[in-house]
Amino acid sequence: MTQITPLRKPTMLHLLFVLLGRLYYKAGPEDWHDVYIVDQLSACVPLLRWLTGKRVVFYVHFPDKLLATGKEATLSGRTAPNSLKGVLKMLYRLPADWIEEKTTGYADVLLANSKFTAQVFKHSFRSIVRSPEVVYPGINLDAYDVPAPGLDALESPLIGSSRKTFLSLNRFERKKNTALAIEAFAELKRRTATTSSGGVRLVIGGGYDPRVKDNIDTLQHLISICNQHSLSYDIVPNQTSPPPPRPASPPAPDTIDILFILNFTTVQRQYLLRSPTTLCLLYTPGNEHFGIGPVEGMACGLPVVACTSGGPTESLVDISTNRSEGVAWLRDPDPALWANALQEVLALPPSDREALAVRAKKRARDLFSMEQMAKSFETALYRATDMGVVDDAPLRIRNLRMAIGLLVMILWLKMNGMDLLGGPAALILILIVAMMSLRRSS
Repeated sequence: MTQITPLRKPTMLHLLFVLLGRLYYKAGPEDWHDVYIVDQLSACVPLLRWLTGKRVVFYVHFPDKLLATGKEATLSGRTAPNSLKGVLKMLYRLPADWIEEKTTGYADVLLANSKFTAQVFKHSFRSIVRSPEVVYPGINLDAYDVPAPGLDALESPLIGSSRKTFLSLNRFERKKNTALAIEAFAELKRRTATTSSGGVRLVIGGGYDPRVKDNIDTLQHLISICNQHSLSYDIVPNQTSPPPPRPASPPAPDTIDILFILNFTTVQRQYLLRSPTTLCLLYTPGNEHFGIGPVEGMACGLPVVACTSGGPTESLVDISTNRSEGVAWLRDPDPALWANALQEVLALPPSDREALAVRAKKRARDLFSMEQMAKSFETALYRATDMGVVDDAPLRIRNLRMAIGLLVMILWLKMNGMDLLGGPAALILILIVAMMSLRRSS
């Protein structure tokens, strides 16, 4: 039997290669760049400043120390580990967390994608005195200002429908709390059992990877909630392989309460967002860093129901507290409260719905367009360049890419059993190239 040898083996040097790669693609001849923009990983920030003498703008999406632990970010304080595994993971993360905080502090200009993220940043990185300025992410609004695609382009007869539709778009992950949408829909059905609630459905679409246990478990959990509340459901797997099993006796299309769409296509997504039968977007995550979903909903003129935490409290205006500018219902993550909001959405007169759509589109264009994001970034870049060259860099490198590329090549060859140069010889070669590339800071 033929044995296949993998070309790449998992190693402890994976993070090193990631950091070197980021540094390689950001570095270049000194006259290529006036300022560097870095996001997510901050480890290369001080290196870029010291080795090139240029200023660095760091765009904070969320502290990696929180993302790596899988904790839900709040501002109420740190959660102590409650198991030996948790303690060991905390100790393992300590050096990386320290490096993240220290290297982030070297950025000349700090930006954040929301006020919520900026608050979490201040809470997580206490040694950094400065507060990030907020630059909201932008979306291509023109991509949402198009008519809904025709039914023949949807690839599944289950997606297109004349029934009123509540829509939830999120990855199939437990932390997205999509169960809240099903629980609220079940409560709505219970309250309106004697009325025409049969003409309403809930469509849940999102990314699904059958290799990821969290995705599998989340879908099974959502199906169990459907069964618990006697809600009929069906699944559109699209290209998911292997596809999850559909119900043994699938309901008729016009009787489906919950429709799960796995890995929806762009056309399917456009149809669901732009269809005149879609009543509103349900955005269930709590403490979301920013949340692009509510902005997409506004861009399509849809009302949004979202939680009273995180980014959506900034991107949305609650209609309950500001009727003239409201575009959403912001509610605590309680199914009964969300069912109340869904009832209010159902009861909206056509004139109020049309006025809300106008307000939502205007808010999306005024605050979350690509042009608005570009203006905010341009201001930050000019502020960074006005600081002048970095004056605390002991040495600079003329050809940083050459040195990094050589180091990566030698490490890769060694990891794959092709140690063409012995350890001492490789070190000497790296030192020679580095010395040829170095020059004193002026």
